[in-house]
Amino acid sequence: MPDSQPLPFRRRATVLVVLWATLAVLPILFPAAILPFAGSALIAYLVAPILHWLTGQRVFGRAIARWVAILFLYAVFFLLIYLFIIAIVPQLYRELVRISSNAFSFARSLTPERVQEIAQQMEGWLNSHGVPVALSSRSLEGADAAEAYTGRPSWSLSMDLERVIHDAAGRFSSVATANVTRLMAFTRELVTGVFKGVFTLFLMLMVAAFMSIDAERIRAYFRSLVPPEWASDASALVRRIDRGLAGVVRGQVTICIINGVLTFAGLVLFGVKFAFLLATVATFFSLIPIFGPIISSVPIVIMALAQSWRAGFGMLFWIIGIHALEAYFLNPKIMGNAARMHPVVVVFALIAGERTYGLLGALFAVPVAAVVVACFEFLRRKAQPVPMDLQGI
Repeated sequence: MPDSQPLPFRRRATVLVVLWATLAVLPILFPAAILPFAGSALIAYLVAPILHWLTGQRVFGRAIARWVAILFLYAVFFLLIYLFIIAIVPQLYRELVRISSNAFSFARSLTPERVQEIAQQMEGWLNSHGVPVALSSRSLEGADAAEAYTGRPSWSLSMDLERVIHDAAGRFSSVATANVTRLMAFTRELVTGVFKGVFTLFLMLMVAAFMSIDAERIRAYFRSLVPPEWASDASALVRRIDRGLAGVVRGQVTICIINGVLTFAGLVLFGVKFAFLLATVATFFSLIPIFGPIISSVPIVIMALAQSWRAGFGMLFWIIGIHALEAYFLNPKIMGNAARMHPVVVVFALIAGERTYGLLGALFAVPVAAVVVACFEFLRRKAQPVPMDLQGI
């Protein structure tokens, strides 16, 4: 049979299914390469609307080339990184130094006299609330004298707070000394991980640039893997996947930035210490739906409660308000109803991604789930008519 003569549909479909199966097997054979290339694809997808807008502009009567637009975007990205380093990193460093200095100052202040003062204050507060305890050395000596005089044990709870703190410090020092080798090994692993992360980031940016430059050729190649008889269905499936990813990827990034700004405003409003550090942590954790905001809210509320109960409850209600704003206004406006997935699906995807690939798996779990859900729903609608009670799903 000549090469120019097309194969029958069934044979063509079989060959194309084999090609798609080969592409699907590659991630199984090379799992270590999946996350970097998935990150590159997400970066390329994230900047695609900006590239489309830039290439539509004209400078001196000529359209901006795609590679020029990509170089411009990367220049802006590295400029923002530079501004982050010179403006934000020193602030984060100062707050971390302040945390460390406060911890060391508190540790140095724990002299025997200060410990006895704290013990007497705690003892007085507990005794005034009907809890008989003996924490200070004076009370302990009195309890021992009363027991020797009466011959009966004291009913109060006795504890030498100074000895407890001294023993705890000694145990901590011995543990730290015994694990100094492990600490050095952890430091080496941390430095290696940082360099590896920087290398992976540059690799992802390079691959994302190649994907962005050849985006049309990549799309055309994948369209060539679909029989012409299925071209309209394939286009409909791609549009459904695009709606889901646009909400999950672009929408979630937009919402996490808004959450970070609002969280920082609340921390400043209620006068919570280390506001910038806590807001930065909340911003990055917001990239992980459901679990991320919950995890980042715990240290914020604890830090606020450590200052005053008003600040603690104020920040708690402020965070609840931010999440209510996100659920009832930001998600429908930014993500859209077509991109939203049921919370059960999101939780399952997060657990599966974290158990398989760790934290990075949790970051990529929801976008992958959006693609799987879009394909599943497309096949379900093609297989049978949609009941009236499911028309809005």
